[in-house]
Amino acid sequence: MIPQKYAAYVFSFLMALIMSGIMSMVISLFNIGWVDDILAIWLKAWMLAFLVAFPTITVVVPVVRYLVSFIVAADKHI
Repeated sequence: MIPQKYAAYVFSFLMALIMSGIMSMVISLFNIGWVDDILAIWLKAWMLAFLVAFPTITVVVPVVRYLVSFIVAADKHI
């Protein structure tokens, strides 16, 4: 089992992997269509997208959790 202190990083990694993979494939197909070397083009795009997505999700997820907990706590006092 993964220790709790690493759970956010594992979650961020998996979300970035899935999200960047799907988005890069959709955008690659939309922009250039189905060509012979689409796999190589997509993998290159996926690597770049993952390098952006992982740090972004690692930073954004804790901020969103904080904001949601702040909103939920504020709602309880009404």
